[in-house]
Parts: sequence; structure tokens; C-alpha cells
Amino acid sequence: QVQLVESGGGLVQPGGSLTLSCAASGSIFSIDAMGWYRRPPGKQRESVATVVGGGSTNYADSVKGRFTISRDNAKNTVYLQMNSLEPEDTAVYYCSAVVITTDRVLRGYWGQGTQVTVSS
Repeated sequence: QVQLVESGGGLVQPGGSLTLSCAASGSIFSIDAMGWYRRPPGKQRESVATVVGGGSTNYADSVKGRFTISRDNAKNTVYLQMNSLEPEDTAVYYCSAVVITTDRVLRGYWGQGTQVTVSS
């Protein structure tokens, strides 16, 4: 099995910054893509940012220029640096990973989610 553990959420004022981290562990042979999704209150889950093994990144239009995704392949960890936070960024943030397990099966995994609240 593979586990994704997120950290770094919390309460921040508008204009502030937070960094989320997500560490993958378990039966990992390699990790293909990693990403962050979020579910705002009363809305569906949406993609925020993704990074593939080669380092290419993709961002939702709403976060471009404010959020930065990065990964440390040696630590199987992905980060989301969030700057200039807005109340509309309030959501539960989920980490995801597409993993090739040690039995050479490709599977997707989700973290448990971490709350980010942007409010004065």
C-alpha cells in the first residue's frame, strides 16, 4: 500500500502565504505525476496544480502566478507554495500521486486532505 500524508494547512489572512507538503511512502517503485486538488465549501473538487516526473507543471488559471508546485523525487514529496492568498482559496486541499507500486502496477492515491482557510 501507499500512503500520502499532507501537512501545512491552517488559517491565514488575505494576502498571506502557506506551504503545503505531501510525503508519499509505502510500496513505491516510482512516482509518475503528483498534484494538488482542492474542494471549496459547497463545490466540487478541482485541480490546482500538477507536476510530472520530468518536472513539467500545470496550474489552474485561478492560481497562476500565485502558487508554485515542486517535488523532491528523493523524498517522494510534493510541495505547494501558496502566495497572495485570497478568501476564494479557502478549501480542503488534497494531494494526489500516480504511483508504480513495487508489484509494477500503476495506481492513483489520495491524501486525507488538509484545510486551508483564508480569512481576516
